[in-house]
Amino acid sequence: MRMIVNKIRLPWPLVETDWLANELGAEDLRIIDCGVVMKTTADGGYTFVGGKEEYAQGHIPGGAFVDVLRQLTDSGSSLPMMLPKPETFSAVMSSLGVGTGTRAVLYDRSNHAWAARVWWMLRAYGFEHAAVLNGGWNKWRAEQKHISTDPHNYPAARFTASYQPQLIADKQQVAAAIEDSQICLINALSPAEHTGESTRFARPGRITNSVNVYCQSLVDPQTHAYLPASELREIFASAGALDAQQSITYCGAGIAASSDALILTALGVQNIAVYDGSMAEWTSDADAPMETG
Repeated sequence: MRMIVNKIRLPWPLVETDWLANELGAEDLRIIDCGVVMKTTADGGYTFVGGKEEYAQGHIPGGAFVDVLRQLTDSGSSLPMMLPKPETFSAVMSSLGVGTGTRAVLYDRSNHAWAARVWWMLRAYGFEHAAVLNGGWNKWRAEQKHISTDPHNYPAARFTASYQPQLIADKQQVAAAIEDSQICLINALSPAEHTGESTRFARPGRITNSVNVYCQSLVDPQTHAYLPASELREIFASAGALDAQQSITYCGAGIAASSDALILTALGVQNIAVYDGSMAEWTSDADAPMETG
């Protein structure tokens, strides 16, 4: 192991594949595979499962695996993928070796949303020394960088959760934001879901007065990395997010919303919250205002 502790923290909140390749083996570095895989079901639908099998077939050297679906959600909530309790989150991060004096680089095997979700949870619990790998596993593999099939575990650390409530919005805050022109409500779901043309939830459409920035539109389909900063800035400027006093992102269950929040942070926007309950919670209330079209 390369015994180097980088006293200068990560190029936050995104790191590039070449940067990570040069940092492999650093004593304080924790690489976390947050892979979640979409599987087709017998009825022609789809479901999500943890990517442990894919991790075993190949991962970034030194990477440890976390099952986001099972380990990093509130199992006591009736809503999917809610922020886990602080003691649960602390235990998982400690077991992954993430704690005082460490840096964490997170990656996934799709469009960054799962890695971004873990990154946002780390921030929500007070850990700032984390970043998402730009391009994730897809870019790493496309560049033919070294991969490993050996499972990896880091020495246990001590992670102490320090909840940052300003980073997580609840239903009441979103309801108030509908009437506040200084708050930009951003739907990270697809345009078809935004208009109500298609839906996976109890009611079609979007939260009233929200705008659409589809998380997938932020990613270059060829390189698998996020678009250049100038293009990302234009996208969010068109949505009104760069001039708002606050932005609240949402999606189905707070996953895609975290990718939007990540990029807003990268663009220098300060006051951002993710609506944790998102459409799963909002659409279950027949009185919660929504729009279509």
